[in-house]
Order: sequence, then C-alpha cells, then structure tokens
Amino acid sequence: MSYTALYRKWRPVSFQDVKGQDHIVQTLKNQIAADRIGHAYLFCGTRGTGKTSIAKIFARAVNCQHPKEGSPCNECDICKGIASGSSMNVVEIDAASNNGVENIREIREQVQYPPTEGRYRVYIIDEVHMLSTGAFNALLKTLEEPPSYVIFILATTEVNKIPITVLSRCQRYDFKRITADTLGARLKELTEAEKIPAQERALAYIAKAADGSMRDALSLLDQCVAFHYGTLLTYDNVLEVLGAVDSTVFSQLLRAIIAGRTGDCIRKLEELVIQGRELGQFVADFIWYLRNLLLLKTTDDAENMLEMSEDNLRQLRQEAELIDEDRLMRYIRIFSELSSQLRYASQKRILIEMALIRLTKPQMEHNLDSVVQRLNELEDRLEEGKVSFPPQLLDQMAAGLGNVGNRFLGAGSDKGYGDGMDGFTSPAREGTVPVSAGEGQRQVAIPKAQLEDLELIRREWGKIIRELGGSVRPSFRDTVVEPSGEGCLCIVFSSEDSYAIGSRATVLGALEAYVREHYGKDLYFKVRRRENGESLNTVYVSDEELKNAIHMDIVMEE
Repeated sequence: MSYTALYRKWRPVSFQDVKGQDHIVQTLKNQIAADRIGHAYLFCGTRGTGKTSIAKIFARAVNCQHPKEGSPCNECDICKGIASGSSMNVVEIDAASNNGVENIREIREQVQYPPTEGRYRVYIIDEVHMLSTGAFNALLKTLEEPPSYVIFILATTEVNKIPITVLSRCQRYDFKRITADTLGARLKELTEAEKIPAQERALAYIAKAADGSMRDALSLLDQCVAFHYGTLLTYDNVLEVLGAVDSTVFSQLLRAIIAGRTGDCIRKLEELVIQGRELGQFVADFIWYLRNLLLLKTTDDAENMLEMSEDNLRQLRQEAELIDEDRLMRYIRIFSELSSQLRYASQKRILIEMALIRLTKPQMEHNLDSVVQRLNELEDRLEEGKVSFPPQLLDQMAAGLGNVGNRFLGAGSDKGYGDGMDGFTSPAREGTVPVSAGEGQRQVAIPKAQLEDLELIRREWGKIIRELGGSVRPSFRDTVVEPSGEGCLCIVFSSEDSYAIGSRATVLGALEAYVREHYGKDLYFKVRRRENGESLNTVYVSDEELKNAIHMDIVMEE
C-alpha cells in the first residue's frame, strides 16, 4: 500500500478531533442538536486551519443516522459513503478550476433533485473567492433561496474578495490561527501514535514554523521525519532540514549590530549561507526575534505573551537591556521592508548585507530614524565619557568663551547641563574652583548638600529625561537645572510650549518619583521660564570651597 501523508492520514473525522477552533465546533454542534441548520455557511481563515475538514464533518453530521451529541458516528452507511467519496449527497467543488458561469449552472440544475439517501445535499465550494463575477451573480438566487434539503458551505482564504451580496446570504465563521502550544501538543500526540522519536524542542520549533496552520505543521513534520527516518528527531535536525537558524545566532548578530561591527555581521551571514540556511526564513525569524524584544520592553506582561522557555526568556531579558525601543523599531522597519523585497529578488544575500550595513552605519542614511539613533548613540557616549574634544574647545568651555562654550556651560543643551558637560572631566569640576570666573559668568556659593544634589541631577539629567520618555523628553530640551533651596531644584525652560508641558503636576510628580526610586533622594522640583536676555551660565560652589577661593567674586544666595 502506498504511503499516505500525515496531514491526510490524521485529518479530523469528528468534531472532537478538531483542534483550535472550539468556538466554531460548539456552534455547529448546537445547531445540529437543536435542528436549527442554516442553508449557507461561509468558512474563512488562513490555510490549514480546518475549514474543509469541518465542512466534511458537518456534511456527515447532518446526514448521519445515529449522530452523537452533534457529531457523526462514522459507522453508519451514510457516514461511510460520504467519507469514501461515493455518496452523491456531498459534492465538493474546487472553485479555482471550476470558476465559470457554466459550472454554477450545473449546480443550479442539480439542486432540483432531492438526496437519494439522508436528509441533505451539501455543496462544499473551496476557494470560493476564485469564482468569476458572472459565476457569483449566477449563484446569488440559489444561495438565497435553495430547496430545504440543500446546504452550501463556502470556504475561502481571502474573504475580502467575496462580494457583499454573497456575504449577506451566509452565516460567516472566522477560523483562527492555531496557537503554537496547540500545534505542539497535537504533534506530540501524533508522533507517539506513529512511534516517531522526537525531542519536544524540535516539535515546538515545527509548531512555531507552521505559523498557525495544522496542515503546514504536519507537512513539515513529515519532511523532517523522512530525512531522519529511524533516528531521534532533534532540534538541530529540524533546523537543518528547514534551513532555519538557531536563536543564539540572532543574539550574536544583534550584539554585533548594536556595537556597529559591520564585519562581524557580514561574516555571520556568510556562515549561514555556507550552511545552506534559507535566507528568506532567516529574515522572517529575525524580525520575529526583534518583535519579541520590543514586546518585552514595552509591555508589562510580555512573559505571558511570549511562547518560549524560561532559559530563552532570561537571555531575551538580558538583550533587551542593550537596546532602546526606538532603535528596535528602526531595525524591525528595515527588515520588514527587506522581507518584502526578498520575495522576488535574485540576489538575496546582497540585499541582506545592505540591510545589515544600514543598521550598523546609521550615518550613511539621512532619514529621521537614523538621525534619532545617531543622536541617542552620541548621548550614550557623552554619558560614558567616550567623546573627546580638542584642547582649544575645552579651554573655551572652561572660560565660558565662544558660542560653543556658552552652549555647553549655559542653557541650550538638550542634556540640561548648567555648568559643564557630563561624561568628561571639566576643569571646573576636578574638586577645585577656577581661579577666576569666565567672561560673563558669575559664581554662587551654596551649602555643600545642595551642591551635591545639584551635581547629581545635572550629571544624570539626560538619562532621567530619556528614561521618563513620552512627552517629557522633547519638552525638556533646552532646560537648565539650578538650586532653589534645601531639597529643592528649579527647572528653567526656554520655550513657552515646553514650560506648559513641564509645569504639569503629573510630570513633576513622575520626575520626583523617578529620582526617589533610582537615587534615593527626596527632592522637590519646581519650574520657571527663562527671562529675556537672562544668562544661565552660573557656576555654583560649596561653602567649603570659599576658603580656597576667597579672592574670587562671590555672590551669596539665601
């Protein structure tokens, strides 16, 4: 006897065998049990979710001589005849190859004759969206008022192509994609029945690769078992057969992209090409990997939404700390565009290499996404002290001379610095006070505790604003933090619009809560607008520093 493919051998024969479509199964069983059977049904959904299988089960159930709770018994003569295809009561039509008006006219002629056995004649029209406009029009009247013994079941994967006049005449049932857990459980049940040794991790990957389709899952399993017949089906075997990539490769690739190591990215891609991995599948899996990272960073209960082991989830959390949401969305956008390009491309490798170069070299692009990433990278380098400046520029900033020095020493910086840049050692912050103030600057002495709070917040200001995100980040650009008494700091806004947002009680409350949680400081923040012509390049020193700089021009503030 010839071999039967797994998806045909294990096609559901009763409603109990159908997986992942409980809402549809229960509705149809209730209709059969209550004898409230409709005359036209529309089954729509993605491939391999059970549309045709449920249609055939339903056709047997409505004609079964001994139904069991709405399901066919599969033992009576009528059930056996329908299952074998010898019954004239059930007619299955492929609309892809029978889509003309003449085919529908044949149906209209046939429905005039009652069934020879059983109660109903059932017409199952698969891929009904392939019917021509004329064929749909010819079907309308029969579909609306068929004889009492006729049932139409229309199945389609593209419901948007069905005319509204047909939709309004049918009971519509939307088939869901089957979850990876349900697919994995079914594959495990099947391999045990077939006595096929397989690792659970291998079956889980097949279930994920099936993308919600039971037929695809069984076909992929059949393919993998055929290649490694008689041996244990392992996770590596599945990756080898399907041309897929292990998740550790995505982790290594992402770290190389974040670090800007273009060469490592290209070499990693070359390894995948040499191993014979399918590049289109690699791009699709990498997008899914980035999507999981984005969910982990943006949702509170991402662990419940991600179908993966605790070990993989732990590794994903570590990598989520290395990248921000904006950059992740840029990566996903670039690779999503790449995925659509690969479908008809002859040089897939070159397109992927170009995408990797775009990710690691954002300065080569001039769109908004790349500019935002470059600014974020510059901010991170400033905070880590990895930006070097010419000595002349440092002298200018220390003395408060020149436009560039005034920008960093005064207002105008989106980092919110008031007396020097974070991330490098300024002459004014090495523990001693400059001998004299720069031109246009004034020096103010405040208590040491207030100075420590001020320096802490100024040093971390860019990070605080970036972490708070939302409307806070753009609104707090061009701000300066200055002391305003014990335990209080004042935020000075240069823009009226930014002040309107920053002065909200909810924004200040969130800022105070963040400082309390991350730095253990109970600080109170207030705000004010910058006055016209006001210079914000004040240098603050502590009372103790006065002893070493008594010769300087000192202004005492209460």
